[in-house]
Amino acid sequence: MLGSLIATFIAISPYLFYLYESVPDTQVWNTFLFTYDSTYWEDANYAMWILTGKIIPLLFLIIWFFTCRHWWYHAILVPIAMYTYQIFGFLNDDLKYLDEFQLLYLVPIMAIVIPSIYLIRARIFDKLNSIDKSMQELEDELMIKPKGVWDKVKQYF
Repeated sequence: MLGSLIATFIAISPYLFYLYESVPDTQVWNTFLFTYDSTYWEDANYAMWILTGKIIPLLFLIIWFFTCRHWWYHAILVPIAMYTYQIFGFLNDDLKYLDEFQLLYLVPIMAIVIPSIYLIRARIFDKLNSIDKSMQELEDELMIKPKGVWDKVKQYF
């Protein structure tokens, strides 16, 4: 069931990306659900083009993170954090330069993720030198196999 939903999302992703074309080329976009005033971007269509250009890759990265079976999948958290920061920056219309200081906010995440990945890699190669196991057997041994997506989310919190 979940695999079918993921496959459907991936298949319709080009249509989801081009949803911004249905947004008018005006500063104020009125719908029956909400009113969006693009004060900073001055064009709701342009603003939605930027937003879809950040949301769609973020969703792909999240799918990749939760479906990746390799030992290095924590490295995917860095671009997930980057896109999340960019989306929150987009939602703050007072921000002058959207992508200017994102690296500074990613440093704490990178400070945790990169050494963790290096330590796991060092542990794998240490075991490779001392035991007669293949690389695939070591990856399988280090892989945490939660039963579902919710179990994988709970493993981080």
